[in-house]
Formats: sequence, C-alpha cells, structure tokens
Amino acid sequence: MRIAVVGGGPGGLYLAALAKQLDPGREVVVFERNAVDDTFGFGVVFSDETLDGLEQADPVLFAAVSARFARWSDIDVVHRGETVTSGGHGFSAINRRVLLELLAGRCADVGVDLRFRTVAPPVEALRAEYDLVVAADGARSAIRTAQADVFGPDLDVRSARYMWLGTDRVLDAFTFVAKQTPHGTLMVHAYPFSEHRSTFIVETAESTWRALGFDAVDADALPPGANDEASIAALAEMFREELGGAALVANNSRWLRFTTVRNRRWHDGNLVLLGDAAHTAHFSIGSGTKLAMEDALALAASLRRHADVATALAAYEAERRPVVESTQRAAQASLEWFEDVDHVTGLDPQQFAFNLLTRSRRVTFDNLAVRDPDYAARVRTHFAPGAPPLFQPFTLRNLVLRNRIVAAPVTVDAARDGVPGDAEMLLLSAAAVGGAGLVLTGGTAVAPDGRACAGSSGLWSEPHVAAWRAITDRIHATSAARVGVQLTHAGRRGVAPVAPTPVPYVPGDPEPGPVDEEAVVAAFADAARRAADAGFDVLELHAGHGHLLSTYLSPLTNPGDVAHRLRFPLRVLDAVRAAWDGPLLVRVSAADHALGGQPIGDAVEIGRALAAHGADAVDVSSGEVVAHERPNYGRSYQTPLAERIRHDAGVPVVAVGGISTADDANSIVLAGRADLVAVGRAMLHDPAWALHAAVALGWDEVEWPAHLRAGAAPPPTARRVPPRLTLTDPEPVPVHRRWRPLLTSAKG
Repeated sequence: MRIAVVGGGPGGLYLAALAKQLDPGREVVVFERNAVDDTFGFGVVFSDETLDGLEQADPVLFAAVSARFARWSDIDVVHRGETVTSGGHGFSAINRRVLLELLAGRCADVGVDLRFRTVAPPVEALRAEYDLVVAADGARSAIRTAQADVFGPDLDVRSARYMWLGTDRVLDAFTFVAKQTPHGTLMVHAYPFSEHRSTFIVETAESTWRALGFDAVDADALPPGANDEASIAALAEMFREELGGAALVANNSRWLRFTTVRNRRWHDGNLVLLGDAAHTAHFSIGSGTKLAMEDALALAASLRRHADVATALAAYEAERRPVVESTQRAAQASLEWFEDVDHVTGLDPQQFAFNLLTRSRRVTFDNLAVRDPDYAARVRTHFAPGAPPLFQPFTLRNLVLRNRIVAAPVTVDAARDGVPGDAEMLLLSAAAVGGAGLVLTGGTAVAPDGRACAGSSGLWSEPHVAAWRAITDRIHATSAARVGVQLTHAGRRGVAPVAPTPVPYVPGDPEPGPVDEEAVVAAFADAARRAADAGFDVLELHAGHGHLLSTYLSPLTNPGDVAHRLRFPLRVLDAVRAAWDGPLLVRVSAADHALGGQPIGDAVEIGRALAAHGADAVDVSSGEVVAHERPNYGRSYQTPLAERIRHDAGVPVVAVGGISTADDANSIVLAGRADLVAVGRAMLHDPAWALHAAVALGWDEVEWPAHLRAGAAPPPTARRVPPRLTLTDPEPVPVHRRWRPLLTSAKG
C-alpha cells in the first residue's frame, strides 16, 4: 500500500508513524509545506484517556512525549479577586513544537518519507498515484475546499474574538481568569506546558473587543507570522497583575474568530479527512491536537483490520464520528458559555466557578465530588446549608414549594368534553406522591375551540371545576405537593385553527382564521377565576409550543418588533393577573430552532416584560412553533436559554428539556442556571423520580408515603466481590497536584 499524508501536523505525523509501524512494507509519504519547527501555537493538552491510548499504540513514542509533559490536576477560577480551586482533574500538556519534533523523529525512525518544505501535488494526482490519500491539512483544508461538493463542509464562524499567546510565567494549574472591564469581560484560558512557559489565551465578546479598541488592527491584513503588537501591549498592561511581571510571548498572535468545522462525510473513494480538516472543537473543551491524534489512531487501526481501503475508511468514519460529534456537542455548549460569559459574571465567585466548571453539561456536581470531595462540600454548603440544592424550598409569590422539582406538563388527551377523569388523576397523583414539589396539568383549554384535540381537558365550565376539584383535593390530602393548571388556547394547532397571521402550522392544513381577541381575553380571565375554585395552587399561562399566545410572540408567525409581538400576550397576562392572586408562571418558547426565528435577546426582553406584568417565573421551553424546526436535542439542551433569561431579565425561571438525572437537576440549581427544574419523560418512566432523586443525592429527610417506603433503598442485585490479586495497595492519587517543574537549561 502507498499512503500519502498531506499535512505535517500532529495528526498527520502520528498516522504516518502508526501506519508504517503496523506494516513496514507500506510506502508512507508526508507532504508539509512548512519546516518541522515552523509551528504556530504554544502548548497542547491531553486527557488521561487519550494518553492511555497513545501508550498502548506506540510505547516508544509515548515514553518520549510523556517525559516532556507538564502535569497537574487543579483548576483555578479567578473571579472578583477570589480564587476558587477544584482538584482531581488530571492534565498533561506539552510544547507543540516539541511534540512535532518528537513525532517527526519517530516517523524518521520507522522509515516514513518526510517531505517538509514541500507543497503537495494536486489531490487528483495524489489519488491516481497513491492507494490512500489523507487530508490532514487543517481547519482551512484546501483539499476539503476543492472537494466541497463531496464532503459537504459546514463552517460555523463564531462571533467572539480570541488571541493565542504565551507567557514566561510558569503557572502551576489550569487557570481561568474573568477580567472585568467597563465594556465587558475578558476571559483568560491559561495553563503550563513546559518548565519555562504557559499558554495564555484571551477571549472576549465582539462588542467588548470593539469597545476596547482592539478592532484598530485588521488581522486579515497582517502577513503570515506577524503579530498584533498594539493589542498584545494593551493586554500585557491589562493583565499585569495576573502575569506577575512576566512577559507575553507572541507567535502569529492576532485576534481570531473560532470556526467550528463539520462535514457531511469524511471520506470519498481513497481520500479521507483527518483532524481539523474533518472537524474542530472549541479550545475551551479540549485540544484539536488530541482529537487529531485520536483520529490517527482510529484510522490506523481500521487500516489494520480491513485490507480494502474503501471498507477501512467507512469503518473509520462509522467508529469515530459518534465520538467526535459527542465532543463537538460538549464543545458547542462550552463555546456558547464563553461567548455569553457577561451574563453570569454577576454570580459570586463560588457559584461562578461551579457554573464555569459545569458549562458543557457533561461535568456535574457528582463528577466534581468524586474528583475533589472537599471542593464539592464547600460549593454545596455555600449555596445553602442542609439539603442539596434540589431539595431546598423555593418561594413563588406567597407559596412555599417543598423542593425545586416540577412535574412537567404532560397532556393525556383522555378528557370527555373537556372534563378530566381517571387518567389525569392517576398521572398527577403519582407525581405528587412521588415527591415533586409542584405538579402541573397538561394544556387545559380555556374554551371549546381552544382545545388541541377532542380529548383535551378544559376549564371553561362548572363541570370542569368540579372534576378538577376532586383531583386537587386528592393530591392535597395525600401529599405535600402543590398543583398547578396550565391554561392554553391551542390557536392554529387546535381543533378550530386561529392565529394572528393566516399561515397554517403544516403546509396543506386549513388556513387559520382571525382571532377574536376580546373573546380570548375573556376566556383566559374566566378560566383563571375557575382555577381558584378548582383548588389549584399555581397557574401557568401557556405561551409556547406554537399555541395561540406563542404565535403572537414568534417573528415567524407574527412579524414585527418585540413590542408589537408582546401586545396581545401581555393583554391576556394582565387579565389573568387581575383574576388570579396566586403564583403565576408563563411558559415560553425561547427559541424557534428555525431560520429567522426568535433570537435569545428577544426572549430575554419577553421575559422581562412578563415579569413586569405580574409573572412570578418564566417556564423556559423552546420550539414547536413551526413544523420545519430543527432543534438540537440533547442533555438539558434548553437550560442555557433559561439561564440567559434568569440572569438578563432578572426573573426566576423553570428549566425543562432533556433533564433526566438527579445529578443534572441538582447541578442546574447549584450553578444558578434555574430556580426550578421541570422533569418530563424521566418522571413518566419513574413517577417516584423525586423520591429516588433524594436517595441519589444522599438526602434522607424526605417524607416517603407508607406504600413506597420499602423502595427507599434499591432492591438487592447479583454482585460479585472481586478477590485481592495484588500484594500492595496502589498509592492514592493526590487530589491537588500543581505543576512544579525541575528547571533545566533547556528551553521548551
């Protein structure tokens, strides 16, 4: 086999070395236009998981690389002059130039043909001459660009600006610094990578970047290798204290915008993308070098398993793509957190640090507690002594909820003429007895023509009041839960479609008719009065998911500015507030997940207006406004929307969507992302979810119903106790490890 690798970065060199080792008979050629030491960047970071793979794949290379590692386990978060430290993380970093030299040396040792300072021949010529062509030519891959119709690249250029620098100050831990300026926050991502230097990345929102005058130099106009000296001098002055007198070091350092690279496919015939050419992940979640070298290992392994190149490439992509996409999802959440960091800098240092550490929604309180129990104890106690955050009480207006858990609204569509019955009774009672602090009915229509379907429940007549009263009385008699009703008019998603504009929800459906606004306002107010007679403790106004009020709020269904779109929903809210004295929630779709849909800034303004008109909290959902939506479903995927509205609008919020574990829910509250957490599908799976959450969080001061008390402890299962097979116990890994280099005369 003849293999051509275009690009002499870590991914390309590592693949070449592995491919040659696995079959010395292969001809492996690397084309790289630069010299081996013409590298940009500073240090690169590896996880312990990746290092385990590198050690197994090439022990010789691993030994050489690991001897040059800076190692530490602490993360320091500096905010408002206070440093919060979390340990037990485990990091290894190395100078990128040193890594490249070691990889090139390993390639030479095993017989790879290295052609530095050599521009690769055209890709079609390579494909004709070689059995396999590997495009490892970076995020701006010329090969991928030339074959765009095949690979289908999607380049997401972000708005935040960052500059990659180094410093002569040798840090002893991963350090995040939130630097406040009159114009916004500058975030520093810094870590050691050798005995002499640390990486020092500065990132900020575009508005802050412009306000501080950093836009004076056009980065695109600088020649390759040149630095933005004016910005570097300004940053050195701003971070004089953090640098401790040390200098900033530049290497092709200018302001950049991060581009997330995705591709529809990674291979075509005998051509395959590797590393940044195939995908990128924001530097705040990990190293592109790490991903590229993992790619190389996976591709080499696939070539070993499959003699046929096409089969090997298909297997490589099938195996590697889910891993990369998972990393990219976490990186996207982290990237967006740093873009929007100004919205959480009002948190105190402890909560800010926890919010930062859990930004990707992969790391949770439980993860951090395993790594550093003392840190976890400090942050939990800081939130409030006693119960875990999820089981702290919360006050809505004049009502105290026993915990922060909400049974999310679920429609059962089993009502007859709007009258609820056994299905609603069983669903709500199970969640209430199962420990939820608040249970909410599914969408309950305020008028017969406002039902989503014939089986929708209602609250437009006295028979409805009596039926609901039987349910609320039963819940109050058998649990300490509070119960709320979600009032709605289904609008164009209903049995008699109406909307502010004559656009059907699904093309081909009947055109919605005009809204009788007077009648709708009166129906909501009347239903609110009946809610009190029906024994409800809380009322939720449904203004999301494409129901009537939602179609007024979304620019996709009601074009115009926010003030115009808010006009009628606020009129309804005012009428409901006048008729209802108790706690009042409003559910909104904070994002439409479609082109031209509502931006988060508008959602914040809507949340602020709702609070000004009497809403006690905003229940933050998203989507279902248009049928062609494309939501990015995932773990607690709507929580960032809730967090933005909470901090920017200054209103309590309910987070909902993809929240399934006690740890996730508890972490959301602890991080200050939401005040209440609504659990939907997980509570359908386990109606006693809240009680089991208390067990999972180690909290036993909850009231178990007599018939469920035996379930407080999990049932016994088969368990094998492993025998001792070692003479000595392993040395415990220290929770806190700082980088303490033994200085030598060598630079690197």
